[in-house]
Amino acid sequence: MTDNLRPLMFVGTGSDVGKSILCAGICRILKQDGYQPAPFKGQNMSNNSYATPDGKEIGRAQAVQADAAGLPPHTDMNPILLKPNSDQTSQLVINGKPAGNQSALSYFRQTDRDKLFDIVMEAFNRLNQRYAPVVIEGAGSISELNLKARDITNMRVALKANAATYLIADIDRGGVFGSIYGTLELLTAEERKLIKGIIINKFRGDIRLFEDGKRILEEITGVPVVGVVPYFKDIHIEEEDAVTIVNKNFSSKAMVINVAVVLLSRMSNFTDFNALERDPRIHLYYTDKPEELKEADIIIIPGTKSTLGDLQEIRKKGLVKEILSAYTKGKKVVGVCGGYQMLGQEIHDPDGVEGVTSAIPGIGLLPVSTTMLGNKTTEQVSFNFLSSTKDCSGYEIHMGETAVLEGSSQPVNQIRNGKTDGFYLNDKCWGTYIHGIFDNPVVVDHLLSGLDVTEVKLQSHQEYKEEQFDKLASLLRECMDIDYIKSTVTSPVLHEHQEERDR
Repeated sequence: MTDNLRPLMFVGTGSDVGKSILCAGICRILKQDGYQPAPFKGQNMSNNSYATPDGKEIGRAQAVQADAAGLPPHTDMNPILLKPNSDQTSQLVINGKPAGNQSALSYFRQTDRDKLFDIVMEAFNRLNQRYAPVVIEGAGSISELNLKARDITNMRVALKANAATYLIADIDRGGVFGSIYGTLELLTAEERKLIKGIIINKFRGDIRLFEDGKRILEEITGVPVVGVVPYFKDIHIEEEDAVTIVNKNFSSKAMVINVAVVLLSRMSNFTDFNALERDPRIHLYYTDKPEELKEADIIIIPGTKSTLGDLQEIRKKGLVKEILSAYTKGKKVVGVCGGYQMLGQEIHDPDGVEGVTSAIPGIGLLPVSTTMLGNKTTEQVSFNFLSSTKDCSGYEIHMGETAVLEGSSQPVNQIRNGKTDGFYLNDKCWGTYIHGIFDNPVVVDHLLSGLDVTEVKLQSHQEYKEEQFDKLASLLRECMDIDYIKSTVTSPVLHEHQEERDR
């Protein structure tokens, strides 16, 4: 089933139309049906990243899609990653390794786009030799004419790969007819030949009521509508970008255990808290307001792409004062990655890794000091939490080394490679570099120890993920023409423009 298959590509009328999750669902369906799919996105922009087994870094969405396809994540699935560290600059990650910081202007106007495109297609070709079909995700809108000349991840990839391409539109945001029609009209004739279908996403209500809309779209575009996907809230797939955080809780509740995640401007890896969000024993919310932080029983400071900048910001907002007050009142305070660095006595950045500030005082709860360094730690880890013998797993992605200032080290985790991680002050305060640490039940049980909670038995994180992927696949089978979509990958013949260009 893997010979001579065209890749599939899913592109959008805009950002956040649901491309990432639908690609994950298609990967799961293809896996269920005996194919050997692999996800691919040439260029990604997100601070929500993941460590590959060989110690490199890709966007979280492609790691999730790989999981849906039953594969370990690999840098070929996302060869170029931009991680914003300010409103103007991003860290550029190429083939899983940092390649310096660049402003948006220099990246989009001065960087050699053909060289970057070569990197993208080399990664795609390696994947395409090992898996079939490759499921390609586009980025943002495919009709941004001002960016099209510098495209390395949308229709330029579709043309080069001769991908059977599907256009996704979000009907929930309104204007779906105009966005679809306009997007298709702005394509070249060569690009339009690749569009095999339209997918309407996030439909609320009775889908049968959209039959007239479907017919009209097909009449005015000449492209079949191959799916109308309902707006769902009962399937939980890890999201890619922090833009989706608008759907989270932002305030405490009465008469429950409140867990507050400090909302940082450059927060990264917010998927660290997905397991806590679905734990029935607690109410998890995000906040940057001192009055809301005051209501928390547990405060977690998350990871960030800009530790020094975000620490300065939450200090100005009065959050640091509230964190210290919470600890003195016996409440729990935990830091993850950048949050762990913030809990220390001081943070140094002598080489300007994060910016112009060379050093700032930390929150001061842990007797550690962090120095930002140019090299980045990226690795998956297996560990034991405190004195537990239960196997735990997670991953590290951080720039900086943290050292104990006084006394003996009291690590949080014993890593299998012989190293240790984090600093454990007491059961009220500790910090760790390990992302995904709360996916491990033994850690959550310790976090909630001493609080008035009912004992519950939760699914393992892996069981939960598998269940959600299967639920998503079942839903898409009901509302999309999967047989038609699969039929469009079985034609290996290049169109005439592709043949001419490749000769």
